[in-house]
Formats: sequence, structure tokens, C-alpha cells
Amino acid sequence: MKQLQLGKTGPKVSAFGLGAMGMSGMYGPSDRQESLATIDAALDAGITLIDTGDFYGMGHNEMLIGEALQGVKREKAIISVKFGALRDPANGFGGVDARPAAMKNFLAYSLQRLGLDYIDIYRPARLDPAVPIEETIGAMAEMVKAGYIHHIGLSEVGAATLRRAAAVHPICDLQIEYSLISRGIEDAVLPAARELGIAITAYGVLSRGLISGHWDKKVLAPGDFRAHSPRFQGENVDANLALVDALRKIAGDLGVSVAQVAIAWVTAQGEDIVPLIGARRRDRLAEALGALDVKLGADELAAIERAVPKGAAAGSRYPAPQMAHLDSEK
Repeated sequence: MKQLQLGKTGPKVSAFGLGAMGMSGMYGPSDRQESLATIDAALDAGITLIDTGDFYGMGHNEMLIGEALQGVKREKAIISVKFGALRDPANGFGGVDARPAAMKNFLAYSLQRLGLDYIDIYRPARLDPAVPIEETIGAMAEMVKAGYIHHIGLSEVGAATLRRAAAVHPICDLQIEYSLISRGIEDAVLPAARELGIAITAYGVLSRGLISGHWDKKVLAPGDFRAHSPRFQGENVDANLALVDALRKIAGDLGVSVAQVAIAWVTAQGEDIVPLIGARRRDRLAEALGALDVKLGADELAAIERAVPKGAAAGSRYPAPQMAHLDSEK
């Protein structure tokens, strides 16, 4: 597995990371044993970067990863954790809390659930509008000095916030959605990150399965948050699946899958971009890993651009209330 430097100040990580969110119910029920087997298969394949959030399944995801890591040499896994998103007993979201005291509390619980002495990369899941980013990053810097965190990352923030945070402490990466149909970061966020030497860990590279080539219109399982995603609704989903059909022709010409083309396109955008593969099963992981062998030249990239031009997606990437809370969209 190719290794990449995660920004100017971050660790060496595998060219692909594993996003574990889907293993804790966000896409409907998941199979625990298959989830554990998928994490094992990812580690065996040389994937070192595993991404989670303390609010994924209200701690379930961290405990699952902790179980999978038992007996694994600590240096084989670079664990990235998001904190601050508040949940309620009905599985709803209740805002963000990134106060220094809250951060330390979240950190303590994550260390316990993961069974680790430190977290490799720790990051607020969203910008807390009530707390200056300098306060949050300053408190996290204290945890770096204490050894509980090794690197600080950010998630879904805009260019201005990225600059303010980097002025307090080195930021190794920005986790943010980036795919063929979610290219908003190219305007301001990605140039700022590159200027500051901050890597991008790209989630949603298959747009939650929408551009995987496997999605068709179907009834979603209870608890699947895509039921509320604008891109999966009504005429939007038809328009977006038409883009997938155009991409399918290119994939066929290359002799690879649609998912592999979509992932390879992200990797082709620069070695400072690390795709997070949200596989819940070993077969989907194996397919995604096949994208490492897909080399897109100028002609192929131009054909993909014609098939799925920037801004072609129908519908926003989150419902309007959630979009309003994204600093990256302001």
C-alpha cells in the first residue's frame, strides 16, 4: 500500500483510509462480524488510517474499532476521531459542543472506548458557532503536549476558519466531502489548505453509494439517513443516476467498475488528498482497493469531466438545516 504524508505536519498514512461510520447504523442495520472482518481485511491490505466519530452509534463505532484493534500493533493503525456532535436518546442530533472542557470530556470517553492511550488525529466534527476556533484548538494543543492527541485535524470548515486554526497550532488535515458530484472545496477551501500545507481526507467519495454503480431506487432501511438526503429524493435521484450511467460507459471502456473510476478520479486530484472508503463489507472494500490500479490519463479525466461536469449534481449534499450549519459552505 502506498504511503502518503498527511500534510506538512501529519503522520504517514495509507493512500486510502477506511471510513467506519456505516458500521454503526447510519445506513441502516449492519452486520457486526462482517464489520470486524472488514476492518481486519483493511489492515491486512495495508490500510492504516481508520476514521470514526464518537457520535457514530453513540460510541458503538469506537467500541467496534477498539475490539478490532485488539492484538494489532499500535503503529499499524492511525486512528482519526471526530468529536463534538451532540446526540439525543431518539438518535437525533442536538448541535455541536466544542468548548475546551467538553472536548476533554469527549476525548476521555473516546480513549476508554477505543482502548487506546492516545488518538492519532483528533478533530471537531463541525465548527461550534458559540466557541471561537482558537479556544478549541488551543485546548487541543494542550492535549497534544500531554500526549493524549498526536495531531490535530478539522472537519467541514471554510478557508477563513482553516487559517485561524492553523495560526494557533499545526493542522495536519481537513476532513471534508469531496467527490465527482461534490466539488465545492475546489473554489476556496482546497487552495487555502494547499497554501497552508494541510492535507484533505475526503469522505463521501462515492456520495454515500449514489455514484458507486450499485445504487438503484429502492426503499431505504429504517435508520438510513439517506432517506432524508436531497440527492436521493424524487427527480433529483433520477438526474443523479443519469450521471452514473454516463460514468458507467467510461468505466466499461476502461474495464473497471463505476466505483473504481469515481475513487480513482479523487486520487488523481493530488497526493495531498486521501479518500476515505466507507466500506461495510469485504467485497466492497476489495472493489475500492482495485481503484489503486486505475490510472487516469488526461484523455480519461477529460471524458469524466464531460460526463459529470462540476456542479452537475441535483440536490444539496445535506438537508437545508444541516447545510446551514456547515462552515465550509459559507
